[in-house]
Amino acid sequence: MTNERKAESPMAVEASEAALTEPPSATDRTGGGRRTALWTAALSAPPLGLLAAAAWFGRHVRPGADDWCFLPAVRDGGVIGMVEKFYLWDNGRIGNALLVGAYSKPGIAGHQWFPLVSGGLMWGILWAVTALALRRAALRVPRGLPLLVASMATAVFLLASPNTYKTFYWPASAVSHTVAPVLACAAVVPLLLARSRTGRRAATAAAFLMGCFLATLSENTCVVALTVLTCVLLLGRRLVTGARCEEVRRWCLTGIAGIGVGTVVLLTSPGSQSRRERYGANTSMLAPDSLLGALRAFGHVLATLLTTWEYLGAVAAGMLLGLLCRNGGARPSSVVLRNRPLLAAAGTLTFLVAGYLCTVVAYPVFGAGTATVSRAWNDYLLLFVALLVGVGALLGRAVRVASGPLKAVCAAVCAACCLGLAFPLAGLGTDMEARARAFDHQDQWLRDRAAGGARTLPYTPLSVAAMGEPFGKHGSWPAGCVADYYHVDKVTHSPRLP
Repeated sequence: MTNERKAESPMAVEASEAALTEPPSATDRTGGGRRTALWTAALSAPPLGLLAAAAWFGRHVRPGADDWCFLPAVRDGGVIGMVEKFYLWDNGRIGNALLVGAYSKPGIAGHQWFPLVSGGLMWGILWAVTALALRRAALRVPRGLPLLVASMATAVFLLASPNTYKTFYWPASAVSHTVAPVLACAAVVPLLLARSRTGRRAATAAAFLMGCFLATLSENTCVVALTVLTCVLLLGRRLVTGARCEEVRRWCLTGIAGIGVGTVVLLTSPGSQSRRERYGANTSMLAPDSLLGALRAFGHVLATLLTTWEYLGAVAAGMLLGLLCRNGGARPSSVVLRNRPLLAAAGTLTFLVAGYLCTVVAYPVFGAGTATVSRAWNDYLLLFVALLVGVGALLGRAVRVASGPLKAVCAAVCAACCLGLAFPLAGLGTDMEARARAFDHQDQWLRDRAAGGARTLPYTPLSVAAMGEPFGKHGSWPAGCVADYYHVDKVTHSPRLP
């Protein structure tokens, strides 16, 4: 008989599973319970409306910066050609190349669909993780509450950034820094669903495969994942009780092993060596000046995050979660979080360590500009949002008085934060629409002239949200890629649209 069965009898297993799956109690079936469920579901309308509007504005996305180079590469060589380009020449990120090839294959239409598809995927993953985690922790909540928490977390994660365009709309950045950390969360879903030995083995295999994929998708996301997994390994026995604690530890070790294997593939690639020669030949991330510079940059990032009031929406959603959740009769096999002060301290320390390490990794590339390259924050920004939700939930649990005024205040804060995010989103949508009209006009003009045999064409830079364009602040780059895209020899700078 295995150690797990020694620690947990079949009757205990059956009882614990029933505790997590039994129908709602009589109190939940009352009119008050139904009203609470409807009320919490209605609170999801503002963040869901924001996300829907953001996805709708995605139809105005047009290529910019790196996209100009990706589009002709995928058009001429397909997704395999993009993988070869990344692995042999650019950076060695095979997983990144697969996602870039996927959205670049349909051309400009792929860029327009990207916000809807990626936003829906991220929202769905966070919703599933929230609902399943509550179930595994044997906590009962109103039906609409996981939807509210996931929607609010997704909204502030995507839209509270200093540059929402580069966070959400620019696919080249989003696949590396925004989608990647949410995909890391997706690896938790099989573990939360596992009930049998086969399910646990599948969860472990999923952790290994996701680790391998993430290592070739985003180095910074792997830094965050390694920090979180290490924290769980070190403090797991003090934070989690139950006979399946060893299962969680094995899952963490397998995920770490997957990241290690993928990192070896990445670092030994010709593309990764080429990238290190381009950006890191004269700068070591472990040099004292780099470590101090990264510390200053991370301090600036923290100051920005802590003074962005819209993140209070995540805290308010977490407080509602803590106020409204109830114990569901946990049994020995349930995963139950305990020692709340230690949990809060561990979460805060994990975020600070992960954020600083990500800044250290990015500093040789961006230098002092690391503090202002907000798209690079997103690798650990999701952890920050999760920390805010968790702290809010712990505060709500500590209060344990689900008074009407306190719930109303939390609901008002959620609504106010959504309103605060709506105005800049609307302004960005207007700017994107104006650029899209100008882009489409110039695009058709360039295509017509190229079809007529022109070999050199004028190009007017069209930027939105400080996006890189040919003849911008970084010089003529990526003018050569624009020429390849239109099948001409060269494009020259033109101050006015044709």
